[in-house]
Amino acid sequence: MVMFLFLVIALAVVVAAVTLAVVGGGDSGPLPEAAPERVRDALPEDRPVARGDVEHLRFPLVARGYGMAEVDDALGRLGAELAERDARIADLESALAGARAAVAHQHVAMDKPSGREHQ
Repeated sequence: MVMFLFLVIALAVVVAAVTLAVVGGGDSGPLPEAAPERVRDALPEDRPVARGDVEHLRFPLVARGYGMAEVDDALGRLGAELAERDARIADLESALAGARAAVAHQHVAMDKPSGREHQ
């Protein structure tokens, strides 16, 4: 029983000494404040987002997972760029359909015989 009590007291002293050394800083002073993490490999601002940009995107970890603001910003940016690309694709498909219709109309007009050829 005396040995157990001695070990408990020794453990308490060691824990207190380590805690004081970390919090008090020992010889070098207190620990410096850690800079908040930021998104690594952020999405490029000067060009559209490419697949590789998304694959290399890493969010900083916070106490309960990822920083919500950084994730929301990245998802908002990706959503806006996808909507822009979808609109551009729709415009291009519409222009292509119009061009195909014009070419088909020209072929039909060229294939019709004019009344002058048979005279």
